[in-house]
Amino acid sequence: MPYPAKGCLVVPDTASQNRHLPKPKNGAGRNLPAAIGVGVGLGALVVFAVWAGPLAWYIVVAAALGFSMWEVTTRLREHSYQVPRTLLIVLCQAMIWASWVAGASGLVAVYVLSVLALMFGRLFHNGRHRPPINYLRDMSVGLFVLTWIPLFGSFAAMLSYIDTPLASGAASIIVFMLCVVASDTGGYVAGVMFGSHPMAPAVSPKKSWEGFVGSIVFGTLTGALAVKLLLHHDAWVGAIMGLLLVFCATLGDLVESQFKRELGIKDMSHILPGHGGLMDRLDGMLPSAMVTWVAMNALATGFVPLP
Repeated sequence: MPYPAKGCLVVPDTASQNRHLPKPKNGAGRNLPAAIGVGVGLGALVVFAVWAGPLAWYIVVAAALGFSMWEVTTRLREHSYQVPRTLLIVLCQAMIWASWVAGASGLVAVYVLSVLALMFGRLFHNGRHRPPINYLRDMSVGLFVLTWIPLFGSFAAMLSYIDTPLASGAASIIVFMLCVVASDTGGYVAGVMFGSHPMAPAVSPKKSWEGFVGSIVFGTLTGALAVKLLLHHDAWVGAIMGLLLVFCATLGDLVESQFKRELGIKDMSHILPGHGGLMDRLDGMLPSAMVTWVAMNALATGFVPLP
């Protein structure tokens, strides 16, 4: 191959180089610059709240769950479901702050009272002299929302004061967030690049088995490293925890997909550019928070032996 003449500009053959790069099989499906910017901002808020202490973390969680309740109940009311939006938001906050005062016992107590308030209150939605319409449907949906958002979300708040003999509550929150974000990121990247076999096409056509494998790889590795470095426990414990959170996050995403499919909507709202609604970001985190809380308690009580 002859050398170029001295002083000539050599232009690389980018076309031939690009032919060797893997091409995505699927579209990104979102505004990536906006999504990345919003994701960085949310991550910074989480880090600040964790650094500031349990009260700051509780305030952030309470605000996020309160707005998520508003999103979900608003979408339901737009589709003829008669759910008491204000009451549900108030009960949501009561459950969260009961866990601040009395831990899991307080949370369960207020949850049970909330269920009773919803069951009994819905009986007289139309007054004493007119029967309630769609009682079972609307009451059941209300109970689902109470469980889905404030009950599961309160476990995320309670992570702030769960300590193992080797780690702080702040470290537990960071491990939880890292595993769920890694699962979401791994699933998204693998799904965009290689996704071709739908996982549950009747529920979420875009979720693929290839994406699920990506979630498992990213989530398991992140769990192993995070638990080893932040909780100072065996990496295999972290790998199992990461795997469990991948399953919870994936199933949580599928639950929200089916919820939106039945309502015929794409996003819960448009408050987060590139992401949709706040609930669209919390769908996998809510059930994962409960599993993380159980795992942290297992470490604290010695159910999982310390190294």
